[in-house]
Amino acid sequence: MEEYAALLANHTWDLVPCPPGTNVVTDKWLFRHKLTSDSSLDRYKARWVLRGFTQRPVVDFDETFNPVVKFATVHAILFLALSRDWVIHQLDVKNAFLHGTLTETVYCS
Repeated sequence: MEEYAALLANHTWDLVPCPPGTNVVTDKWLFRHKLTSDSSLDRYKARWVLRGFTQRPVVDFDETFNPVVKFATVHAILFLALSRDWVIHQLDVKNAFLHGTLTETVYCS
């Protein structure tokens, strides 16, 4: 429910009529059980995803890019922190994808 509330709060989509001849990207719900360390059920998770393989190049997107951190970069940062006695903190950015900017209009069902 927290994820859905974030989608609504960030105005992630607009409900609009689909123009004729427009490619409509299909969607899918993914459901998952989150478990605790002792394998008991912690909570249920649901995620709504668009099926990117139904997009068409140049119509729905110009390029694809998935920003991920390379292990070598993490290793170098940890080495620097260790060698300089820096304190390390872990951080989880919830709903980080909501802060991306699309230049294309994508219609989905």
